[in-house]
Amino acid sequence: MNQQPVAFWSLKPWWCQPWSIVLTGVVISLGSWLFLHRLWITLPITLAILAWWMLFLVLVPAAYSRQEDS
Repeated sequence: MNQQPVAFWSLKPWWCQPWSIVLTGVVISLGSWLFLHRLWITLPITLAILAWWMLFLVLVPAAYSRQEDS
C-alpha cells in the first residue's frame, strides 16, 4: 500500500508556520531598529534571524522531504 506523504508544515501548529516565523523575524528586526537605532545591535539580531530562517524554513523541510522520499 502506497501512502501519501505528509506535508511537513501540516505537522506544525499555527505558531510554527512559515508566515508566523517570517512575521516574527521581521517584527523583531524592525522593532530593534525602531526602538534602539543601533546598527551594532540590530545587525547581529537580523543575521541570527536570517540563519534561523535558513535552518527552519529551508534546510529542515528539505531534509524532511528527502527522508519521506526514501
